[in-house]
Amino acid sequence: MPHRTFIAFIMPSLCTMLIFIALPLVSLAYQSLFIEAEKPIRVVQTCDPFGCHLESRVDSQALAKLRAQEPAGRFNGLKTYTNPSHLAFADVARIWRQPTGIASKLNQLFELPLYRALAFTLGYTLIVTPLSIFLGFGIAAATNTLPDGLRASITYVTLLPMIVPSVLGALVLFWMIDSRGVIGSALAYLLNEPDLSLKTSPTLTWVTLFVYGIWQSAPYAFIVLFAGLQSVPKDTLESAMIDGATRWARLRYVVLPHLRPLINFLAIISLMDNFRVFEAIIGFNAAANASSVSLLIFEDLRSSDSPLYGSAAASSMLTILCIAVLLLPSMVSNWKNFKLKAGA
Repeated sequence: MPHRTFIAFIMPSLCTMLIFIALPLVSLAYQSLFIEAEKPIRVVQTCDPFGCHLESRVDSQALAKLRAQEPAGRFNGLKTYTNPSHLAFADVARIWRQPTGIASKLNQLFELPLYRALAFTLGYTLIVTPLSIFLGFGIAAATNTLPDGLRASITYVTLLPMIVPSVLGALVLFWMIDSRGVIGSALAYLLNEPDLSLKTSPTLTWVTLFVYGIWQSAPYAFIVLFAGLQSVPKDTLESAMIDGATRWARLRYVVLPHLRPLINFLAIISLMDNFRVFEAIIGFNAAANASSVSLLIFEDLRSSDSPLYGSAAASSMLTILCIAVLLLPSMVSNWKNFKLKAGA
């Protein structure tokens, strides 16, 4: 293909990526270096029929002048990343120097906002991602063995979690696990614990959120892997059966190697999606027992005083960095396979 034709072919995609991906990332990184300047306050005396009193108000003229001088806010450099709301290096060093055990240090560390959010986010991502893929593959393999008449019905039922909006599904399960709900009352009866509450215990809240994440993510893995199973070479499977391979051997040496690219794709997409967990925490009203990096960004943007754009941008950049670290093993593996095929 001529170079001019190749450039003309990829130019629309490159322009789209530049406008909607590269430039927003650069803007986000730039904004994270600034913090919002404090609003100028002036005290004025107001009088009403009941008397006069002093009142603090925002000086709109001084604020407009300040924003004209510093449109992005006050430059803070990398201090935005190291403040107590984010990496909190000073607090981490203080906790580490304390003459206490590792368990006590970890408990204090996870009381810091970012590390508390990272603990739940990483736990959610590393548990929900593999289990949802495993469950989706199990359902896909079982559905693939059914007669054609039943496949459509099973596929429709399995895809129901994808049809239901995330927040709505979380609210439905939130009501079901209530002490008066179907699941909550059933567990209290079976465990003989009348005061059992899945909402007040941090551990039970985490488990509930993990289960909900698996329930929500498994249908996507199912539909992708079920489509992949339709492309498994039947000749290879029949040859393995003639050679006496068991079902487990056929699955291990024929089906799984064929689905490996799809499984890698699912792992990457699910990992990025699960690391941005947000709707489940909001739907379950579980912010008291579980936090996430996306929730920190949301709270910065809905701050009571004014949106903390610099803090939210710093949290977003840290989210991107964490996702890149989690994807690093997959990227290294794909790069080695590419070099191996190129060398061959």
